[in-house]
Amino acid sequence: MLNDYYALRNGETTGPFSHTELMEQGLEPDTQVYSPLTNAWDNAAEIPEFNRYFESIGINMPTQANVANFWWRLLAYIIDYIIFLVAIMACAFLLAMLTTFLHAPMNIFNDEDNTYELKLRLLSFVGLTLYNAAFESTRLQASIGKLICRLKVVDGMGRRITFFNALGRNVGKILSSLLCGAGFLAIFWNNYHQAWHDGVAKTYVIRQEGN
Repeated sequence: MLNDYYALRNGETTGPFSHTELMEQGLEPDTQVYSPLTNAWDNAAEIPEFNRYFESIGINMPTQANVANFWWRLLAYIIDYIIFLVAIMACAFLLAMLTTFLHAPMNIFNDEDNTYELKLRLLSFVGLTLYNAAFESTRLQASIGKLICRLKVVDGMGRRITFFNALGRNVGKILSSLLCGAGFLAIFWNNYHQAWHDGVAKTYVIRQEGN
């Protein structure tokens, strides 16, 4: 029968179940399920008839059809960078006002030791890294720029990534920036549009189409 599904749990085969019964029991993306439509065992998240179920609980399995291309990711980055610059300028203005009011020198950006640019680059990298890692590990699964572009960062099973995984992913952008940004350009020829830092962190950037 087409409704004869089986699931592998704790090393034991359970079933048969109907499609609805199996979903009511709660499925994990990596639960091994036997589908009568394919006559094969597979991860539940990779079986097409369970796509809507996983999407309804916030799990989006990365496929070649839904991964975000280079241009969407670039647009999201530009939006995030603009937001970050505005935030930095606002903080710098408030700090300048505060130091003027308190008559205190801003020694951190004193250019006498010729390290002003290095400090600024380091602070920008750390700030953007923490900003992206924090947002990507929340239920939003995306920075503000990615949200605007309808992008989400997921693991191989379509699940939300942890903060430390997100932090490693964003620190790994150093790797992607090597060789004139070759790691970012890899998005063009990778089947799942992964940059080098995506590959290292085993993450994917997907795009959700509008309803």
